[in-house]
Amino acid sequence: MNTTALATLSICTYLASTLLIVRDTHRNKRQRAPLYLAWASVSAHMTYIAVAFQQNGSFNFSFIGTASLISMIVALLLLIATLNKPVEKLGLVVFPIAAIMLALELNLPDKPHILHTHTWQMSAHILTSIIAFSLLNIAALQAILLAIQDQQLKSHPPKRFIQSLPPLQTMETLLFQMLGAGLFFLTISLVSGFIFIEDLFAQHLVHKTVLSIIAWIIFSSLLIGRLRYGWRGKTAVQWTLTGFSLLLLAYFGSKLVLELILKKT
Repeated sequence: MNTTALATLSICTYLASTLLIVRDTHRNKRQRAPLYLAWASVSAHMTYIAVAFQQNGSFNFSFIGTASLISMIVALLLLIATLNKPVEKLGLVVFPIAAIMLALELNLPDKPHILHTHTWQMSAHILTSIIAFSLLNIAALQAILLAIQDQQLKSHPPKRFIQSLPPLQTMETLLFQMLGAGLFFLTISLVSGFIFIEDLFAQHLVHKTVLSIIAWIIFSSLLIGRLRYGWRGKTAVQWTLTGFSLLLLAYFGSKLVLELILKKT
């Protein structure tokens, strides 16, 4: 199967979907066509990754390969969420990023980093880690959108884009639903990591574990604060972005330094 054609199809439909969302936002309409294109994009992206998996016998966990995989999962989870939640506007950020990551993977192929441990325990740990990061990525984007919406509504008459969003209370509810789902998978990821990874120090995973635990504490505290004290608004946004920033450093910080700066594997 021609992987270049698959990647090109996915990139083009990601961008076309983004342009249609922009158009619908300008017209203050909610159409399904952008989402249909996005489903086609994700399907082609997924097939591209599946073909690469078949050729290598495993996923490529290099910096760019991991970024491409996660961007695809973020886009997929967003599309699943749009089935019963009005969050398609997040596609304005998610879909172009997925297109860029796939384009980088296609045009800047780096040395594949293949995982040679194929136990179901390790696979479960990696899968839950990626799902947790992807869900909390969407939550972070939702938090940014919520902050912009809140600022626009308070300072002056909102722009057309803000007017096309759901009410502020609905946006906050969606944010905490995403945080709850992301925290659930992050918990499973941390527990499975402690159980199944034999030597954190030998595998250079200490910093990732520590940062992930701190992020888990932040997200958990935020959800508890929401339930007990009604935390919302700026507090929710700040805590969400702080927690996600720590996860971003945990998942990509060392890979960026080692692979792209120090050129080490």
